[in-house]
Amino acid sequence: MPSATTGYAPDLEKYLKSLKGQPLETAVENLISLLKRRQIRGSEPCAVATAHILLQVVARSKWQDVEGLIDNVTQIGRRLVEAQPKELVVGNIVRRILALIRDEAAEDRNELSSETQSEAPMTPPPGANPTNLSLLQSAPSTCTKKDSTGDCLSNPAVLQTRPGPVPSYSSVNVPKSLFHLLSASPPSHIDGFSSPHRQSGTSTPTRIAHQTSSQIHTLRSEVIDGIEEIKDEISQVDDQIAALAEIQIRPGDHILIHQPSPTVERFVLRAATKRKFTVLIVTQPLRKPPQEIQHAAFRTKLSTAGITVINIMNSGLMAYMSRVNKVILGARTVVANGGAVTDAGAAAIARAAHEQGNAVVVLAGVYKLSPVNPFDEDSLIEWGDSSSFVSFADGSMVNNVEIRSPVTELVPAEYIDTYITNLGTHSRDHLASLIADHYKQEDADFHFGEPSDR
Repeated sequence: MPSATTGYAPDLEKYLKSLKGQPLETAVENLISLLKRRQIRGSEPCAVATAHILLQVVARSKWQDVEGLIDNVTQIGRRLVEAQPKELVVGNIVRRILALIRDEAAEDRNELSSETQSEAPMTPPPGANPTNLSLLQSAPSTCTKKDSTGDCLSNPAVLQTRPGPVPSYSSVNVPKSLFHLLSASPPSHIDGFSSPHRQSGTSTPTRIAHQTSSQIHTLRSEVIDGIEEIKDEISQVDDQIAALAEIQIRPGDHILIHQPSPTVERFVLRAATKRKFTVLIVTQPLRKPPQEIQHAAFRTKLSTAGITVINIMNSGLMAYMSRVNKVILGARTVVANGGAVTDAGAAAIARAAHEQGNAVVVLAGVYKLSPVNPFDEDSLIEWGDSSSFVSFADGSMVNNVEIRSPVTELVPAEYIDTYITNLGTHSRDHLASLIADHYKQEDADFHFGEPSDR
């Protein structure tokens, strides 16, 4: 499949420039239209566009509390996912931002709870004798008689009200905390979100009681900063993955790559600066002559670096597989069970490498790791134009032959040995913890339905 970056990057760039001068709803509708028409396609462009529009939702939409913000992001995210369900990174970015909002809300809630406790007035315990309390606070510092432990025995009032052992906190906070705990009674909460300990475990509290305009402004700023960090992460993924190339590729290796994505190209070129090896590029045969040689610029850069390049077709793959040391594939998305959505043709290569005992390495940024575990694998396959493979000049063939040309396919997890992300090298067993670090459970299983369905 030809590279889509040249044809689609200007559309993404123009869309991002138009965000400042458009109403929010118009900007959302324009992005939905671009996704439906495939004018913005590919993992990175779709992730960047999603992050930008959700930043606008946080900054410009109206909301009075955390629940309102989550509902706004959810509704827009659902529309984006429905516009192009094949691009799983759109849902990934929506879930990342929802998790970000929940984390920031939890931090603000904890700060508010701690401030409330620290500002609580000092009140006497129920049933306490005010006389004893005043004696406790104004007890004389002199002592005429002490027991075996050194405690004073001359003041009966002190003996009656002397508290038990307490942790060694400061002398100022001990009485206030003690009286506050003794006088506290379980309040009756009408609103379930008003209790700071209502939700525990995997559930994240989202509503901050009695939010003021300053708290909303602070939360908005924190979420916007978090989205900016996600955008920076996406832009730096290729460089961070390429930094691991010298460890994976050794001198003299025969590396096989299929339809190299920009991430794979940068990965191989980084290794080429320090290593000498051979690269085998697998391409799909096209019936129509292409306008230019596939990946010509990439091949030129490899040749300039002194790397031997061999071009092979899928049909002649097995003749070279015995010489291959490692297969490197670029993933569009990695689903929860470890399967990788790649360009069509990669599954046959991965299976052949698995049969030969060769390592299969998948390159994917963390933003491509999806918590979705689809039951229907066919739902991940994108079908394209078959006219590039079969000529329809013969009219009788159109009526008698059905031709399906896949653009993407799923490489099963059992054929993949190693996953390399911008956070390092991982095995299949480690993917679950990596996904759990970036998504909330309530969002990972989320179907992007109406707010009432959540």
